[in-house]
Amino acid sequence: MEPTAARGSLAGLLGIWGVTRAALLLCVLKVLVFPGPDVTSDVSVIYRGWYDVLITGTFPQDDVTWQYPPAAALAVLSPAVLPFLEYATAFFVLALAADAVTLALLLRGARGAGRSRRGAWMWVAGVPLLGPTVYARYDVMVTAVAVAGLLAAVRHPRPAGALLAFGALLKVWPALLLLAVRRRVTWVSAAVTGVAVAGLFAVLMPGAFAFLGFQRDRGTEVESLGSLVFHVARHHGWEGKVLLNYGSVEFLGPYVSWVSTGALFLTGAALAWLVLWRLMATRFAPHTAADAAFTAVLLFTVTSRVISPQYMVWLVGTAAVCLCFRESRMGRPAALVLVACPVTTLEFPVWFGHVVASDALGVTLLAVRNALLVTASLLAARTLWCTTVPTRRRIPTTPGPSWAQRPTVPS
Repeated sequence: MEPTAARGSLAGLLGIWGVTRAALLLCVLKVLVFPGPDVTSDVSVIYRGWYDVLITGTFPQDDVTWQYPPAAALAVLSPAVLPFLEYATAFFVLALAADAVTLALLLRGARGAGRSRRGAWMWVAGVPLLGPTVYARYDVMVTAVAVAGLLAAVRHPRPAGALLAFGALLKVWPALLLLAVRRRVTWVSAAVTGVAVAGLFAVLMPGAFAFLGFQRDRGTEVESLGSLVFHVARHHGWEGKVLLNYGSVEFLGPYVSWVSTGALFLTGAALAWLVLWRLMATRFAPHTAADAAFTAVLLFTVTSRVISPQYMVWLVGTAAVCLCFRESRMGRPAALVLVACPVTTLEFPVWFGHVVASDALGVTLLAVRNALLVTASLLAARTLWCTTVPTRRRIPTTPGPSWAQRPTVPS
């Protein structure tokens, strides 16, 4: 690409980012009204309530909705760095900053031979398609840390391990990215960082690991893959209920525990497949870690008992890292994730009432979104396996000596 064209492309990318992010910020600040229920209440009510507890030096030990590892406290407390702003406003500004940092990382990752700005474009396009929910949750902050760790894994293994471990202590899922990393020094760095940071929280703040017991009695969340069973069953006499439970809207009632157990089994199967892939893979390229990380996050998202809209931010971020590499073959799964983003916004928050009611519109939106994610998961897994695991070729049979071959008898 010519330098002038490159500058024009970058200017266009930054311009689109600025316009779309201004619109998102205006939505969460309620200057613009986004259709559907208010998505900012998690920040202004729930996060703010946790902030009031955390600022005293302890975790919310009696609040079952606190289901996050200890470093999540830093995200909830982060608005304190902007004391001149009201809590929610400060949080939204920091979410915007995390979005900008992620874009900067992806642009930096696009530099050099064999790199591409496709990843930056994926991020610029994907985030606004998810609507204001992105800025009303702290997942965009976690994604920034995960993207930094994945990009660092190519040339800076120690910082990569530290970043991924810190990300895991923010919201667990970045730990999956370590499955994609080959170098032992990265794992050692992650272990040292994880133990040090977790130990520090355990010593300084009571209740750092109380969250581990808070998901024991969860049901099946109404947006998950397994929930489709109950959305259909409600029209055939199923006697369960839809309730706000453990901070999310879930199905509770007969057979829910069966579906939840099935989801856990599928998650275990996904983990087993990833371990098998790791043992069998022999062909590694600079983009392999990103491809494997994206695949792992896809598999665990699809098989989870909960698929909250903010989980899509993880997928957009990890897909964007893959697309920073020209040789990555994750383009089609990434495109499916991108298509799933606006469908996710339609099912939450725009028409979430239809999803909760299990009517035709709600079930259709959910089925389409989940089908896109399942297809992306299977395609990504197949692509990862085919590009890294050598195929067994059939050994040709060696002909015997000429004297042993049967002579041809003329007719």
